[in-house]
Amino acid sequence: MKKYLAEAIGTFTLVFLGCGTAMLVGCDAEFGGGYVLTAMAFGLVIVAMAYSIGNVSGCHINPAVSLGCLLSGRMELKDFIPYVIAQCVGSIVASACLVAIFALGGVTDKTGGVGSNGLAGVNGNFIAGLLVEIILTFIFVLCILGVTDAKFKFRQVAGLVIGLALTLVHILGIGLTGTSVNPARSFGPAIFAAFTGNVGALIALPVFIIGPLAGGALAAIVYRFLTEK
Repeated sequence: MKKYLAEAIGTFTLVFLGCGTAMLVGCDAEFGGGYVLTAMAFGLVIVAMAYSIGNVSGCHINPAVSLGCLLSGRMELKDFIPYVIAQCVGSIVASACLVAIFALGGVTDKTGGVGSNGLAGVNGNFIAGLLVEIILTFIFVLCILGVTDAKFKFRQVAGLVIGLALTLVHILGIGLTGTSVNPARSFGPAIFAAFTGNVGALIALPVFIIGPLAGGALAAIVYRFLTEK
């Protein structure tokens, strides 16, 4: 149970700080400042959580990462399902807290999106959004599988490398889909965005579930092909 609790806490922190930052600074492409701050927020959370709960649960805090680990033989199915449930619970609680804080603080104009993902950057095209999420998740999960491999000589810096990789994929992805690469990260904000009147996030949610899971699975398959005899 401690592993599952750690995953819930880690995902809560990711959504609360990452999506909270996006809600505050916005994602205006004209100057890019909001892009960088949001990308850094998500990346820095991964670094912090990797070195705090990594020794408890492995710090997946992402169903796509858990799927990659499952298909790579690094975790069992009996752990995979509770991991995903815990991650989604953490996301929902974080989203609820963000809405409550912004609403109580009277900043209701910032609660509509709850940092949710969308397809505005690809003109609402589901296929384009799906491709973006598959490719970015593939890159991210492939990095994770590489730096956490027992053969990697510098595993002490794995958390830093993974955080930087997440920051990197956000820099491109924010302008296209808001960057999910994580079904749990998208799940909670989409639900609460719908409650606040933004149903578009909920309609687009399948893209941010299917895409990351497909990208994570593809990364596991490719990594095993590249490393196994």
